[in-house]
Amino acid sequence: MPKGKDVIVGVDLGGTSLRALAVNGRNEILAMEKIPTNKSQRPSRLIADIAGVVEETIRTAGLKTREVRGVSVGAPGPTDPVRGIVHKAPNLGWHEVALASELKSLLRVPVVVDNDVHVGGIGEHALGAGRGAKDLLAIFVGTGIGGAIISRGQLYDGSSGAAGEIGHMVVAVDGPVCGCGHRGCVEALASRTAMERDVRAAIKKGRKSIVLKIMKETHHDRMTSSILAKALKKNDKVMRKVMQEAQHYLGILVANVVNLLDPDRVVIGGGINERLGEEFVGPIRATAHEYFLRPKDVYRVRIVGGTLGDNAGALGAVVLARQRLR
Repeated sequence: MPKGKDVIVGVDLGGTSLRALAVNGRNEILAMEKIPTNKSQRPSRLIADIAGVVEETIRTAGLKTREVRGVSVGAPGPTDPVRGIVHKAPNLGWHEVALASELKSLLRVPVVVDNDVHVGGIGEHALGAGRGAKDLLAIFVGTGIGGAIISRGQLYDGSSGAAGEIGHMVVAVDGPVCGCGHRGCVEALASRTAMERDVRAAIKKGRKSIVLKIMKETHHDRMTSSILAKALKKNDKVMRKVMQEAQHYLGILVANVVNLLDPDRVVIGGGINERLGEEFVGPIRATAHEYFLRPKDVYRVRIVGGTLGDNAGALGAVVLARQRLR
């Protein structure tokens, strides 16, 4: 058997960066490559970029493309995992893109495609903070908020592949308008985008904050997780208040989903968790406990931070490919 036939390349296709990992059958990372995502390109050019990153990752691992078992991509937006089509990826400007077939024609190896948050949840369940859980909910908090549901150890993706859109659960009916057009979605209240909006609004009203100063010093035009963490470390009162409000709504979200789905574990991932850890998760857990319908769930349901960081999506894509390429 060729030496690379247990190797799968997992790809996390994000709106900001494109990350690829070559992973062997023992889930060891053999090589990693990352480049910025050029969102201005037409889909075929960006797919060519994906192919190039995959090939470079394979070369770094000391293999040839024909030697690997397959490639698996987590793509932003709803997908058809059977046909490998990305229905809609607003961050990329994609609509009905046949990602699997186009990438397969370039690489000449099997290609698996699924939603990026779904594969992130699979990664945390199989290799991270959700290991050993039977029923799990993964929540990823970043620019937006997405979720993945693991039921009886398998991804639950619903009747049309769209299950897990928990960022658009309404938790404040008169809340701010979300990007989806509705009011009060948790994404409009507790994502990093929502936090930045609220920080800027507070500064505009005359509240003192060092967030914009940190952004200027670090040459960022958006509030990243690292900027957020620096402001909290310096005890910025505006950032602290905005964070507390976001954690409150995330806690309500967790309680709602626990009451609905009855999981034994909830994993909270994303860049903010990676920067803050228990400082971020602890208050979410405390609020969730207040809203649990079943008091015993306080002791039974574990609410923990993710442990795979930026590799969750690519590693989850590898795990998913092993399941589908059997």
